[in-house]
Amino acid sequence: MTAPTATYRLQFRDGMTFARAATLAGYLRELGVSHLYASPLFAAAEGSSHGYDGIDFTAMGPAIGGEEGFDRLTESLDASGLGLLLDFVPNHMAAAPGNRWWESVLEWGAASPHAAVFDIDWSAPRLLLPILGTSFDDARRDGVLGVAFDETTGEFFLTCYDRRLPLTPPSYAMLLARVDEARIAGLAAAFAGSTAANANALQAKLADASRVPGCREAIVATVAAAAKDGDLLVQLHDAQVWQLAHWRLARERLTYRRFFEIADLICLRVEDAAVFEAVHARLLSLIHDGVVDGVRLDHIDGLADPKGYLERLQDEAGGAFYLLVEKILEAGEALRPDWPVAGTTGYEFIALLAGLFVDRDRETEMTRAYDDFLGAPQDYACDARAAKRRIFSHNLAAELNFLVDRARNIAAGLRPDLTNDALRNAIVELAAALPVYRTYVDAAGPSDTDHAQIAAAARDARGRLTGLDRDAVDFLVQVLSLRQDRAISRDDALAFSVRFQQTTGPVMAKGIEDTMFYRYNRLIALNEVGGAPDRYGAPVSDIHDAMAERTKRPGGLSATSTHDTKRGEDARARLYALSEIPDRWRDAVARWSARNAPYRAVLPGGPAPEPAQEWAFYQALVSAWPAELVGENPQAMAGALGPLRDRLSGYMKKAVREAKCRTSWTDPDNDYEQAVAGFVSAVLSEGTGEAFLKDFAETCLPIWHAGAVTSLAQLAIKLAAPGVPDIYQGAELWDVSLVDPDNRRPVDFDARQRLLAPVLKTDPARLLDDWRSGAPKLALTAAGLGLRASMPSLFAEGAYIPLAASGAAARHVVAFARRLEETVAIIVVPRFVLGLAGGLNQPLVPVEQWKETSVLFPEAWLPLQMRDLVTGEEHAMHRTMSVSTLLHRFPVALLTNTL
Repeated sequence: MTAPTATYRLQFRDGMTFARAATLAGYLRELGVSHLYASPLFAAAEGSSHGYDGIDFTAMGPAIGGEEGFDRLTESLDASGLGLLLDFVPNHMAAAPGNRWWESVLEWGAASPHAAVFDIDWSAPRLLLPILGTSFDDARRDGVLGVAFDETTGEFFLTCYDRRLPLTPPSYAMLLARVDEARIAGLAAAFAGSTAANANALQAKLADASRVPGCREAIVATVAAAAKDGDLLVQLHDAQVWQLAHWRLARERLTYRRFFEIADLICLRVEDAAVFEAVHARLLSLIHDGVVDGVRLDHIDGLADPKGYLERLQDEAGGAFYLLVEKILEAGEALRPDWPVAGTTGYEFIALLAGLFVDRDRETEMTRAYDDFLGAPQDYACDARAAKRRIFSHNLAAELNFLVDRARNIAAGLRPDLTNDALRNAIVELAAALPVYRTYVDAAGPSDTDHAQIAAAARDARGRLTGLDRDAVDFLVQVLSLRQDRAISRDDALAFSVRFQQTTGPVMAKGIEDTMFYRYNRLIALNEVGGAPDRYGAPVSDIHDAMAERTKRPGGLSATSTHDTKRGEDARARLYALSEIPDRWRDAVARWSARNAPYRAVLPGGPAPEPAQEWAFYQALVSAWPAELVGENPQAMAGALGPLRDRLSGYMKKAVREAKCRTSWTDPDNDYEQAVAGFVSAVLSEGTGEAFLKDFAETCLPIWHAGAVTSLAQLAIKLAAPGVPDIYQGAELWDVSLVDPDNRRPVDFDARQRLLAPVLKTDPARLLDDWRSGAPKLALTAAGLGLRASMPSLFAEGAYIPLAASGAAARHVVAFARRLEETVAIIVVPRFVLGLAGGLNQPLVPVEQWKETSVLFPEAWLPLQMRDLVTGEEHAMHRTMSVSTLLHRFPVALLTNTL
């Protein structure tokens, strides 16, 4: 498989259409990327802002330009020499209008020709649709329900709010028998006995008849009368294969597998060969035609058999095709070596950078500062386990109930004494203890890795349970491991294991990413997809080892920002700097909190915001502060406060809801949320927040300078590290976005296109003069991408070689080389720059701070003449090279011996 040299991610929809993207092809080529990396492009639910709620795998999204627009985009990419990497969603679809497969299932249930597409429990009496805001009876009395007829297609619908739900054709007879028109009423008997095979023909006849004068009016009258006839609505509803229910019932009674907690996203059964073919037919045709050069597979952990799926897709694509998987790897976890993929989408790369730039030597001080502000220590490990338990037993109760039922059925033949409660407790505790998102037990049985992970979770779970609950853990381990027992059907055990594995991912994601990442706010730069709040820095040797390991799969992405990250790469880089100054940060937060006390509300449940959220708010403000305002006077700041206030208000609303302590998405506390919003508004407004903002801007100025240095350092590493550098839309300039939807705001591409050519011609000595514009980052991006494009073999096949530093500031330097035969590229970057310089008045470490610090080079490489690709300086490399020489004009060095 041929990997890209670099990718550029575009989020389609919300203004980004095929036509708009086509105009960017030349710019992307000039920037140096090889592939446009597109978010899902197939047709999605109406109003979709992201495309992960697809409704048709065969058609390009009409909202972004449809088939003609897609053709023009691919022509433009081809003309610019760019490839296309497509994000594809094989795990789920939107249960929404326009999804013909889903609408067929609503009409016919298990008899639908598309029934096998979706992961539905057909043993349930009816398919539950949890879309009501009240009980069914109240909805009927309140006029929420009605009847509609489409004369174009000859279909009847039950209307509910703004939705139209297809009625099963046999139930049309209830309505047609009431039509006062012989030509229509005569179809009632035919529909009463209709099947999926002949219904379309009958609907066509009804459509034709409904356009005849007199018939149309009769049908309209019948539909209007039916909407007012409560008894008829009940009868119609009871005749359907589906049942309307309050939306809260999805939590515990759902009859189909959903994506996480989203009942409108129904999961697919791509493990079935026919379903796989239907879902992938168009994608495969694009691959075979050479239109799509690679595929990013969303949520691979949701599939029943990821390895089998990937092998089938590779086989259908022709073998050795470029595939990436969206897979979150926990600490110590490796991507399965037998998966036929180039790598992951790069979340683990972000975690490596966090390990490098967070000062682990100051963890104790930061923890003490955080705990003191909260007024009590916070036990992350204990709270994380409790959050996972709560998510599984409450938010995902339907999934838990399904597993308990299946476990009980299996236990009946071997351990009839195991009660539902014992099995429930054991399932929850095993999931809470599992150290990874999921295991991958398949028909071949568990791998050694699976055995170890299951055993570790079982030991932990047994230690927290007693009596029969412990026995239930042992029984479940036997099932999950597919251990042979005459009383246990291997097929039943595998089915349970598969469903358990498909569920532990959502438990982890919702319990950690979408709960603890907003509760444990010691240093929110760590609260990132692929990372962990309690993983506070790492030895440089560990980072080098991990980078060297990445050479085994050099086709995986090296990401720093994505549509799913909790904050942009440069926002995160600023926060890394806080790890160097925990005492200064503690004092600053205490000062700000005291100054802003008048704007904190005191509610029955406590202050709003509470200390953990206020501590996080100041970090979020540091991270999101617009670069153009750094060092500006108060007058310039005032004009930008409105947008900044709106961004932080939206962020804090999401943060407190995700934390689920005082409010949540499903049970919002309006008084609390309004109080938090009032706090944000007051401290970020002229007048009320003036003194705070002045203090904040002065205190954070060196942090922002340090953040800019670290931003360039992490970019330089990304550009040269093993893996494919991925640029998130707009992040070639400073990206200080917060979590979505903030990170999906429209990007000013016109400004970037105007800036690129001048930056490439700018005297390197002047780049830092206008650093707030993002010019240094753009220059470094273009230089690094150009290097990769000109030497693809070096980065695809070259060795990763750590370079040591010596001298007083050695811990503040990270250096490595990429080498293939005689071709060499060298990266030298600073870290912990606040600890090195104390304070910075620009994004550059003063030369004198490096003292006698040097980077050491292997003698076998010498003599070596290198050129810095940003500054243009030539360096004759010796056994030792002074860092002050390498970094006196630009914050980082990107060197090569061939250009």
